[in-house]
Amino acid sequence: MSENSLNPEEKGQEEKEKQAHAPAEYRGRKEQRLKPLYPKPQQTTLQCIHDRSLKAVVIGLGYVGLPMAVEMAQSGYRVHGIDIDAGKVAKLRAGHSYIIGIEDEVLQTLLEANLLTAGTDYAAVADADVIVICVPTPLTNAHQPDISYISSAVGGMTPYLQLGSLVILESTTYPGTTEEHVKQPVEAARGWTAGEHFYVCYSPERVDPGSVHYGVKNTPKIIGGSTPACLSYGTQFYGSFLNEVVPVSSTTVAETAKLFENTFRSVNIALVNELTPACEQMGVDIWEVLQAAATKPFGYMPFYPGPGIGGHCIPIDPIYLSWAANRQGSELRFIELADATNRQMPQHVVQRAAALLEQRGHSIRGARVVLAGMAYKKDIDDLRESPALDVFRLLSAAGADVVFTDPMVPVFRQDDGSMLQSRPASPELWTWADLVIITTDHTAFDYQEMADHAPLIFDTRNATAGCRGDNIVVLGQPERQDRGTKKEDFQNTEHEAAGLEGHNNSGQVTREGDSAGSDVKGQREKYPDTKHECVPSGESSENENGESYGSQDAAWADQDVKKMHGKTGDNYGES
Repeated sequence: MSENSLNPEEKGQEEKEKQAHAPAEYRGRKEQRLKPLYPKPQQTTLQCIHDRSLKAVVIGLGYVGLPMAVEMAQSGYRVHGIDIDAGKVAKLRAGHSYIIGIEDEVLQTLLEANLLTAGTDYAAVADADVIVICVPTPLTNAHQPDISYISSAVGGMTPYLQLGSLVILESTTYPGTTEEHVKQPVEAARGWTAGEHFYVCYSPERVDPGSVHYGVKNTPKIIGGSTPACLSYGTQFYGSFLNEVVPVSSTTVAETAKLFENTFRSVNIALVNELTPACEQMGVDIWEVLQAAATKPFGYMPFYPGPGIGGHCIPIDPIYLSWAANRQGSELRFIELADATNRQMPQHVVQRAAALLEQRGHSIRGARVVLAGMAYKKDIDDLRESPALDVFRLLSAAGADVVFTDPMVPVFRQDDGSMLQSRPASPELWTWADLVIITTDHTAFDYQEMADHAPLIFDTRNATAGCRGDNIVVLGQPERQDRGTKKEDFQNTEHEAAGLEGHNNSGQVTREGDSAGSDVKGQREKYPDTKHECVPSGESSENENGESYGSQDAAWADQDVKKMHGKTGDNYGES
């Protein structure tokens, strides 16, 4: 920020002092003239950051906005959150969190200290020095970017925006959005110039809901500014309470970087998802393939298959990038192919489920199917773009009697508007089902109990690795080729194999001597065509859509004693 661009005019300073002594009802109200605050001198701005006297407003209090607001408040800033959802606002005011990872006690402490407040009125922007926009950016029905929430937020705040304010957009969006839909509308409406009268930045959210490894504070923060002065202000502000800030040359670079991060994930997950049915048909276990490939200590990053992609980022962000390229005359066919491949996975899951039922004498029409998990990733309650929703729809359309169990999702709304309740995960539920499909690998599920009682399990997440039972089929593991073998021949062959001295696949040995042994033995005799392959593997930290992150060295060194657990991989929310 240049000293010249930030110094207030003398006349403006006098008006500011008059405003400070005016009655409260004449200041900062919607029906009154806005107080003409002028840009702060650089030294004043730095001092306000240092002593935490800046006031911040966060627009959108979902998976992105609320964690950001809490982080700011915990660092000492006074933060006011704005959300159009009055229910969320009421919960926050009562000290109740609706976001996993933010505890009620944290909110209550901040509320009591008057560091965090919430409301639905944009008039609060009149008292803010910094405004951070964290609203959703979904796709339209035509599969194109929907930035209506951004436009609504900018339109709501602009009448109250003060000279010298810093506006930061965090919502994931296509390159050019910040300039076209934040900076330019404010300049047109107020007659201001960015970098002189107000400041504009783009800093993409990098939220991994439910992550125990990375949060707002320790995730590097990319930021680009409309001008050098804008970038300087934004960098200083975020740098005052985040561990690492990564400045880039423009808002468009920051926007594109965010989209590329998730396009990279989408394309690599699609590669694995495309290979999955091929491996099943070729008789190759894709989990063992991926385990072996992950031993390469350079030039490789593991991704894993699953029932599809979910959350806001991976199913949507690449489409924003492709759309932006198309409007400039470029076609990103790789992105479109990856999107199509990933979106076919729920159909593949249902087709294979139907085949598994048919092999056991059941038609999918009328079959009792339990979906274990509806959230798009483990141990969270987020249903956005969850592939389990598509699996549910396809099974229902095929005539199956479908119910679900999810410890994190008590209810969800079906396409017809009716509400479906989660069933308790219990031996009775597993026994009731003709087929259990594991669509989300929640930690709370007892997978061995499931295997002990369910007639048939189709595991799309490799969550049952290490479980005992021949009633388990895992996505990406080979289909049996001996379906025509007589039951007694198969049993004799299996008994001989189990009796071989030195047999090292102990995970396939049935516990026939324990309390569940007779049940498991009965399932083996009834369903001889399904076999569970237990694959020892390296374990690494993985996120919601199939890729690993963080240090892999320990996992590579310890692969023989660890088990592979595959994962595949805001209303204001994660953007």
